Amino acid sequence: LREDILVRQKHYMSDWTDAFSHMRQTIPAVIFLYFSCLAPTISFGTIASQITKESIGVVEFILSNGLSGMLYSIICGQPMAFIAPTGLSLAFISGLFQFCKINCYSFLYVYTWVGLWTAAFMVVLGFGGASKLIRYCTRFTDEIFNGLLSVNFIYQSLSSLRRNFVTADPMNLSMPFVSLGIALSTFKSTMSVTTFQASQYFNQKVRTVVKDFGPAIIIIAMSLVNCLPWFQKFKVPTLGVPNNIQLAGGRNLFYPFWRLPMKIKLLCSLPAALLTGLFFMDQNISVRVVNHEDNNLKKGAAYNLDMVALGLITAFTSIAGLPWMCGATVQSMNHVRSMTKSEYNDESGTLEVTGVIETRLTGLLTHALILGTLWLLPLLGYLPIPVVSGIFLFLGRKLMSGNSFLVRIKDAFAERRRLPVGHPIHLL
Repeated sequence: LREDILVRQKHYMSDWTDAFSHMRQTIPAVIFLYFSCLAPTISFGTIASQITKESIGVVEFILSNGLSGMLYSIICGQPMAFIAPTGLSLAFISGLFQFCKINCYSFLYVYTWVGLWTAAFMVVLGFGGASKLIRYCTRFTDEIFNGLLSVNFIYQSLSSLRRNFVTADPMNLSMPFVSLGIALSTFKSTMSVTTFQASQYFNQKVRTVVKDFGPAIIIIAMSLVNCLPWFQKFKVPTLGVPNNIQLAGGRNLFYPFWRLPMKIKLLCSLPAALLTGLFFMDQNISVRVVNHEDNNLKKGAAYNLDMVALGLITAFTSIAGLPWMCGATVQSMNHVRSMTKSEYNDESGTLEVTGVIETRLTGLLTHALILGTLWLLPLLGYLPIPVVSGIFLFLGRKLMSGNSFLVRIKDAFAERRRLPVGHPIHLL
């Protein structure tokens, strides 16, 4: 941990100032990251509200993601990594709620103590240098992990679109087909604008502006189209969010969690051990993917400092009954790619990475905007769910880029004589 602090200490001021010298890239990156981070936060919040019988809802997810992300950007070791709600942590919360329901325990009280034990375990692991063990993971481990995340994002998107067909009137399928069109249009147009920089149209400055601002403009444009009077007849579903800032069930932010019997407090350490293992792998692999040499980061890694920072944040969210955050590979890689500087090489005909703006400011501003969304809840109600599905498709597809594990799976269906000499398929 001491080594991690020394590595990052000398870069701490530049982590903030570097962004100010590249504001033309920082501002559009923050806008895009805001929407790409907000969409899964609201989606997970909606699902959590259902599985926990409204013990934890959308407001809690937005509040936790905003506060946790801002704090993480200030105290973490690798500021290019983002923390966010994940499908794995949501599955754990679902299992914990069912356990408490069966045994007639107070879910929030047990939730707090499991979180506090987990936070303590993670801080101990961070101080003990356990995160350095992640160096024994190989690129194969990273690519399998990223492949699963990509499939999960695409599955969530397709599941949402399928739900429209299941719940629609069989005699009137206009809504599900229009929703499908909106999702595919959002996906295709977002993919197009993010790769526009490699096209031959206009000049480099215009192509960069289209690439940086394009995704945010598409999200806003799709939402405005859905608000048109002639389009509203299709009744495309929009995000279901509360109209005011209120925690689930009207509870207070803090509650007397210490009233739980001592025996239950101690037993909470058992599921906490499982959650610690989950967070340890999720957090470290996500940060490891960010720190990969292909991303050209220069300021160094600090795995143990990241683990301690996450442990402290987990303690805070647990006491307040807010959702746990953990390393989010998709959002983190979008952060890296949004802040990547590249130039078009006329000789090779490809974009070449010239560097990455490593900064804490984008993370702080992005999550400050997410926190500020609490005052814009009524406006979020205008965002069509198919647009969110399209963004999920884009994030899943984007994460597949450069994943050689998925490429090998695809090549398994190719004719062997058409594969290059030395291809792994020839060794099978």
